[in-house]
Amino acid sequence: MNDPRTNPSTPKPAGAPAGESVWSAAERELGITQGGPRNIGWLCSDRVCQLGRGSHLALVWEGIQGQTRRYTYDDLRRCTNTIAAFLQGCSVVPGDRVCLFLDKVPELYMGVLGVLKLGAIAQPLFSAFGDESLLTRLQSSEATAILTQRKHLGKVRKILAQTPWLKHVIVVDAGAAPLQQREIGFDLEAAEKVENFDAHPVTAETPSLLHYTSGTTGQPKGAQHVHGSIVAQYATTRQVLDLKPDDVYWCTADPGWVTGTSYGIIGPWSVGVCQVVMEAGFNTEAWYQFLQRHRVTVWYSAPTAIRLLMREGGDVVKRHDLRSLRHLCSVGEPLNAEAVVWSQKTYGLPFLDTYWQTETGCIVITNLPGMPIKPGSMGKPFPGIEATIVDLKTHQPIGKTGVVGLIALKPGWPSMMRTYWRNPEVYAGKFKNGWYICGDRASIDADGYYWFVGRDDDVINTAGHLVGPFEIESALLEHPAVAESAAVATPDPVNMEVVKAFVALKPGFQGDPDLELEIMNFIRKRLSPLAMPQKIEFTQALPKTRSGKIMRRMLRAKEFNEPLGDLSTLEND
Repeated sequence: MNDPRTNPSTPKPAGAPAGESVWSAAERELGITQGGPRNIGWLCSDRVCQLGRGSHLALVWEGIQGQTRRYTYDDLRRCTNTIAAFLQGCSVVPGDRVCLFLDKVPELYMGVLGVLKLGAIAQPLFSAFGDESLLTRLQSSEATAILTQRKHLGKVRKILAQTPWLKHVIVVDAGAAPLQQREIGFDLEAAEKVENFDAHPVTAETPSLLHYTSGTTGQPKGAQHVHGSIVAQYATTRQVLDLKPDDVYWCTADPGWVTGTSYGIIGPWSVGVCQVVMEAGFNTEAWYQFLQRHRVTVWYSAPTAIRLLMREGGDVVKRHDLRSLRHLCSVGEPLNAEAVVWSQKTYGLPFLDTYWQTETGCIVITNLPGMPIKPGSMGKPFPGIEATIVDLKTHQPIGKTGVVGLIALKPGWPSMMRTYWRNPEVYAGKFKNGWYICGDRASIDADGYYWFVGRDDDVINTAGHLVGPFEIESALLEHPAVAESAAVATPDPVNMEVVKAFVALKPGFQGDPDLELEIMNFIRKRLSPLAMPQKIEFTQALPKTRSGKIMRRMLRAKEFNEPLGDLSTLEND
């Protein structure tokens, strides 16, 4: 009988040789051999062309103004060669960091692969960052070059005096606009395409991507990934996202966030599918039209977006033909049970929750296709990932079901970050007793399913009892008036801390004492007395990161009159 506390066994993919692990199977399918090509840029473009899929669409992009650009895998191969050759001509060498400070334009997606083909390290950043947030990350990485657009040049120019190592500011849409010192124009569409470029030979441990993540305190940390990460990203793309060669895939994440690179660039293009990209931000009607127009089959999005779609209701869905959809997945925050049930009712398909982090590089706990779904559960560890729940203090595996502890992973999967850039001490602190500590609290049930409780620093200590925000927020979302919710601690003279809920309402509802009382009575039947909010505050919107995560620590800090910490990833800073 399998112990539900861990997942040491590795089920074999269909057709895999006896004794072959999920990672070995991925290497075999990718054609990775000892001494053979491992460069992510080559594997996601040239290799796919060699498999006879050069004429297959790789990218269909829609701009904010409605313009469309289409690229086959042959186009992808040539465009990434062209970018790599251009950077090489700018004296960028293997190991240099190249920042991509771009909107969701084709040059961003292809630029990442071009940088990797050259052997340099790609540093994608959200284009919505202000100049100070940009400076902080460039000072850390000491990037040699930055790819950007005219609309963002003002922010880049502000920091040039403080970044002497930044030799080249490459403007992908410069046109005839006058450029200043260190600036150079590069028009991918007009450039003469490079047919052949020798991708830099790399090992599995050669650095590839540098993704910056910020916690509650301190400066943003650069999680450094390696070319060997593609093995895990390919395997999870195939088995969790269930991508098949003829799928049309839409990942709504920006590549400034790790989901947008692991599963918006590397995953789909390593499989050889067509992915569609929408430059514009969230809009219910536009999203449904986009899904219908491109006949999207696999859709990977965030709980925040799903909750916003829920707020608009099911009538808008009925006006669109979404029959092409066959598989839906969610990422970014735990997916509330209500959203899973709503999705099944509305689309005829449930959104499947997937759990992972910038640091893990790939999905590590998930609901696999065909697996019985328990709405509100994160699912089980992905085959090849050994996970458990460890004690909050001793960091030893708890050994019991239903007990809350910290999610822990056994190091060694291919896409695990290799360090925090120039911050080895903080990196070392992520490991305890031979486990990587994720920093999230959860429990495991008797069937081996993981149940999220909350970030370790989001948990509320009321009268000595620990209360997780996720349970409270899920109960609130079941009320028909509630669109979004966040539960945090607020000071209390008797209990030290009590629960306060922030609630954003659906259209047509007015936040007043009567509705507050109604919501309180509604959730009283669903929550323990300790978990009951002592106060509900209605708000127009909740503070979120640009990746869609609710910034509970920001709400908590205001309640306790504490410093807000790093807000560089705030959606509207």
